[in-house]
Amino acid sequence: MAIGFYFYLDSLAVMPVIDPKNPMAHVTGALTYYFAYWGRYLLPAIFISGAVASLLAKAKREKLLNNVRLDSATQRDPFAAISWREFEMLVGQFFREKGYKVSETAQGADGGIDLHLTGSDDKTYLVQCKHWKASKVPVNVVRELYGVMVAEHAAGAFVVTSGQFTDEAQTFANGKNIQLVDGKLLVSSIQGREVLQAKPVISSVASAIQCPVCNSDMVLRTAKRGPNAGNQFYGCVRYPVCRGTKEA
Repeated sequence: MAIGFYFYLDSLAVMPVIDPKNPMAHVTGALTYYFAYWGRYLLPAIFISGAVASLLAKAKREKLLNNVRLDSATQRDPFAAISWREFEMLVGQFFREKGYKVSETAQGADGGIDLHLTGSDDKTYLVQCKHWKASKVPVNVVRELYGVMVAEHAAGAFVVTSGQFTDEAQTFANGKNIQLVDGKLLVSSIQGREVLQAKPVISSVASAIQCPVCNSDMVLRTAKRGPNAGNQFYGCVRYPVCRGTKEA
């Protein structure tokens, strides 16, 4: 594109001939000349800079992934020395190598969905990355991602962490098309010892039942405490943002 734009704009960078009978044509021609004259250098430079930045980012993603792949002989934590942003880049490259088209978001650290995946079946999958080591990923993270997944009509979702998940988070993900990937599973998958695949599309969402508060879909849940402990009810998938409920 840089080469094409250069030669195209270079062909336009011709000073117009002054025609006393048509001064506006001279003004238009002069503007075209100056735009083409400088644009033939600026636009290719922008395209080349973008290409170089893309190549450098790709090289960095591949290096991060290869560091984990080739570090199987040591017992050290392969994620300890990288930042949260580098962890997202590593996870994105991991899914690229699995055949997904990856779109990275720019919402900042720990801000919502980090990656959008498109599989070979053209279905969309959401990814949230958690570069956590001090604490386990709790159930509310998985629950909120599930709500976003339903709202965006995604086929599935992944929560990928460098650490671990709580038992409550794993229980909530059971039976849903959400894959929890802890640090151990991620390393094993990168090194080829385990195969990571998206879960089949299974949903416990009652799509015919809508939340009386926000009109979102509702999911079947079981009360864990209080006078109704053990009883099932429908709760909004946007919990805890929305606390709408209905009797099962």
